[in-house]
Amino acid sequence: MAQHLTATILLFAVAGGFLPSLFWLWFWLKEDKHPEPRAVLMSAFLGGMAAVPVAMIFEYLIVSYAGLSAGAVILAWAFTEEILKYLSAKKFAMSKSAFDEPIDAVIYMITAALGFASLENTLFVIKSLYDSGIISGLSIGNIRFIGATLLHVASSAIIGSAMAFSFRKNKVVKKESVIFGLFIAGLLHFAFNYFIINSGGSNVLIKIFIPLWLLIIAIIFIFEKVKKITK
Repeated sequence: MAQHLTATILLFAVAGGFLPSLFWLWFWLKEDKHPEPRAVLMSAFLGGMAAVPVAMIFEYLIVSYAGLSAGAVILAWAFTEEILKYLSAKKFAMSKSAFDEPIDAVIYMITAALGFASLENTLFVIKSLYDSGIISGLSIGNIRFIGATLLHVASSAIIGSAMAFSFRKNKVVKKESVIFGLFIAGLLHFAFNYFIINSGGSNVLIKIFIPLWLLIIAIIFIFEKVKKITK
């Protein structure tokens, strides 16, 4: 019975964690007129997944550090995840020869972010399934589909867009663009987590998720601008 329950939990958790991310990955990739090599995309996705346990270690160390306020912990967690997603995309995709046009920066950042979100979501759903059952687990999956996955897409797309607009600039400008993108993405990530934690469950959809959807719409427009960059 326990083995059957474990298999069921894993099935629901993997479905709840990966299917939303795979949907979003399909959505963004179909916007790319020059599809990236599947091997590089897979590498970026897996690299994003690999960043999750690293993030968990750093986040444990951060929360264990005495003297940090709750807000400081949330802020440090947010920047930790954004930096690790960027480093994953850089190592596993942007270091390859396929990284040869501005739009690639956005594509690879989003791909790494969705890999990160897939494993992170799966772990959250597993915990919820164990603690509260399938209905609660599915509910958590839906919330993270609407919120957390979109957050990772939006924040990483911001970094990718900053890199794209400086793609043909000198090294100093490129470096400044990455720092700027990471700064904005980290603040966005912090704001989302902070308001979710302090919302008390009231009007979360209006306060958090609707602005996040509006941000995704804005990023779609930015994505179209990036695709037109030629020099």
